[in-house]
Amino acid sequence: MKTSNDQSVVGVQNYLEKAAQHLNPTVPIEFHISSRTDTGVHALCNSAHLDIQRAPGKPAFNEKQLIYSLNYHLRPEPIRILNAYRVSNSFHARFSALSRTYIYRLLMGCAHHSEIPLFERDLCWAPAGGQLNVPAMRDAAQFLLGTHDFSTFRSLSSETPLQSPVRTIFQVDIQPSSGFLSHHYEQRGLEFWELKFRSRSFLYRQVRRMVGALVAVGQGKLTPHHIKELLERKDSRALPPYAMAPPSGLFLKSVEYNEADLATTVAPGE
Repeated sequence: MKTSNDQSVVGVQNYLEKAAQHLNPTVPIEFHISSRTDTGVHALCNSAHLDIQRAPGKPAFNEKQLIYSLNYHLRPEPIRILNAYRVSNSFHARFSALSRTYIYRLLMGCAHHSEIPLFERDLCWAPAGGQLNVPAMRDAAQFLLGTHDFSTFRSLSSETPLQSPVRTIFQVDIQPSSGFLSHHYEQRGLEFWELKFRSRSFLYRQVRRMVGALVAVGQGKLTPHHIKELLERKDSRALPPYAMAPPSGLFLKSVEYNEADLATTVAPGE
């Protein structure tokens, strides 16, 4: 999300809106982002909507023109526009989303953080202690599925009093994965795993806290049944302090919409 001038970290939204001003709109363009991510968290595919008002007589941009122009001005940054759709005025990138999918990348087999492959640094988490008990983690993950009060699994923020802690988790998967060029260092015995979570929306730091708790199960610090007990506590202070995964391994994978919302036919002048 956008950050102010007095903050040390510049948000992706700042870069997007700076690039959009090169489109010469008559009104400054504001991006409405679907999903906000913390510092250190990555996005494979986020989404946003924007309104572009051009000078009288100027034709509307088509999708290809918009993608090319924005990417041209985003060249110095690790940000790329992948697709663009003309949508109806009622569409909202955040509130029209059907679901959001996050993945968290774990690396097993490292006795020390210095053993993390150089090209994977800040792109995964290698929990201390080496291997994890994946079957126990999968058993624990089943308690997270469905609709629950996730108060225990959210960090407190200024928005906490305004948000319901009830969320519905549609999917939790724990599957083996691969690393960047990992076939070149198979002999090191490193294993990459991905934890996938899908819900319409998540609470503040909910995914990182769920991952941290599942890793604690894998390490034997918690049992699978402890996850059920933590849910029933409905208290953010109940989560052990070690059960918070770092931001580096978390990726927003995708934001899902109704296909009909992305196939709206709008007259060129609108």
